[in-house]
Amino acid sequence: MKKIVLGLITALGLMVGVQANTGGIAWDKAPNNLNDMASLQSGAKTFVNYCLNCHAAAYMRFNRLKDIGLTEQQIKDNLLFSTDKVGETMKVSVDPRQAKEWFGGNPPDLTVMARSRSGANGTGADYLYTYLRTFYVDEKKATGWNNLAFPNVAMPHVLWELQGKRAPIYATEVVHGHETEVFKGWEQLTPGKMTPLEYDQTIGDLVGYLQWMSEPSQGKRVQVGVWVLLFLLVMTVFTWRLNAAYWKDVK
Repeated sequence: MKKIVLGLITALGLMVGVQANTGGIAWDKAPNNLNDMASLQSGAKTFVNYCLNCHAAAYMRFNRLKDIGLTEQQIKDNLLFSTDKVGETMKVSVDPRQAKEWFGGNPPDLTVMARSRSGANGTGADYLYTYLRTFYVDEKKATGWNNLAFPNVAMPHVLWELQGKRAPIYATEVVHGHETEVFKGWEQLTPGKMTPLEYDQTIGDLVGYLQWMSEPSQGKRVQVGVWVLLFLLVMTVFTWRLNAAYWKDVK
């Protein structure tokens, strides 16, 4: 029960975080891994293990993961935790009615989450990449965590064992005649299971998968678009030469 409650708090925290205004720190640029099958597969694994406990992806079927290079047997052996059928959608075991009764709302579906947030700071992928990498310890909060990308967020840091515990480092600077606390970096309080570089790569893979999941046909659509443009270019040359040949004897 404690795990379910913590998971629902996490889900609702992410929902609130995504709706935050565009103020605060600048978003980091998310890596573009949409053509890296190994990265997408890693992101899918992280998603199923850490996100799918509370967040559904109701518009994505497990067998669609074959598009990123996984076989049906690999999907069955490694990723089917919420269903027994590879053709099922990515559901969660939490009862939506209980979630609504306990917290006043259901955890948000993540199928198109990477497309739902963009602004002057960047894309939805940039926001998620920054958000998932800027949690820090804050004993004043009920969850014990806070976030630079969305201050006072209700979501605890569910990936803290991978990243470790950190605290932000601030420096006082004078801006427009007023002293202001400016973020300068991080102090690592306890080590995580991953190095900072490994953690950033894991989050990049996860965000890349979320981005791919929001539009699985994106890569194929771009490829088709390139071939269509090349075809039109070739046909333009043929049409231009045909037109010149037809009118050359016309006075």
